[in-house]
Amino acid sequence: MIIDLPDTTTSKVARKLVKIREEGGQIALGRVLNLVILGNVDELDDAIAAANIASNEHPCRIIAVAASSDGTSTLDAQIRVGGDAGASEVIVLTGNSDQVAHTDTLIMPLLLPDAPIVAWWPGQAPIAPAQEPLGAMAQTRLTDSLQSSNPCGDLDALRKNHQPGDVDLAWTRATVWRGLIASVLDQPPYVGIERIDIEGQRNHPSVNLLAGWLGLKLSAEVTTQFIDEALGLTRVALHRADGSTIEFTRADGKRALLRQPGMPEQGINLPIRSLEDCIAEELRRLHPDEVYTDVLLNGLPLITEKTPANTEV
Repeated sequence: MIIDLPDTTTSKVARKLVKIREEGGQIALGRVLNLVILGNVDELDDAIAAANIASNEHPCRIIAVAASSDGTSTLDAQIRVGGDAGASEVIVLTGNSDQVAHTDTLIMPLLLPDAPIVAWWPGQAPIAPAQEPLGAMAQTRLTDSLQSSNPCGDLDALRKNHQPGDVDLAWTRATVWRGLIASVLDQPPYVGIERIDIEGQRNHPSVNLLAGWLGLKLSAEVTTQFIDEALGLTRVALHRADGSTIEFTRADGKRALLRQPGMPEQGINLPIRSLEDCIAEELRRLHPDEVYTDVLLNGLPLITEKTPANTEV
């Protein structure tokens, strides 16, 4: 069910939510958190759709806020419940730029009491999320540098302004890669890793974050190479001290091949992670990600980027 409330206030929206619950029993009370999405109008639908799927695992109140694209001075709201809201309730607020700039004040009447607040910028994120009005009130602040105009550059800006509770979804996208690599290194022979090569999509921050994690945890030299037309992370090569190499390759963004000395080639299902998977993972952990912080602050400086050879004649 979708209910439109044009030219309204958040206090009226809050009263309408109570009325819906009392009259129709449309809204369950077992919400575990507030998920506040702040972005452009054209970004909200995809973000809300992903959040709705994630809400099946984490029932929550979703509040999506965007500046109006038509320059209106009024605050318009939409309430989505039931089949239009997954296992959550969705409130979409569209206002003028001044209203959206004070998101903390705007959403205050709509927040579930005594529930954690997760802030999410699905598009171009601020370089200092914790200093934003919304970020200051949130326990967890999610950004997505891959969706910004300068992904790797913005990741570096996030690094310089990082505060505990900040997490970028480029890190979450590499979770399965990290688990896969760790499981292989937990098997004999236990020979040290001296050098690591990582390749992937140009300007994809997950490449740098995975490289930083490996360089930090394995105390090895790590080199990245960005490739045009690649799909996400495409290759990780771990060069051992005895001269052997463990290599993962994924050219199609769906299936990886693992090559190890003395063992047959192994195929592994490794599809590029969906946005809803990433959001669901981060909603499981409503506390600072210390590993991400360590990689962001101490792992990224360890990376050397390899420049492709100039093939022009």
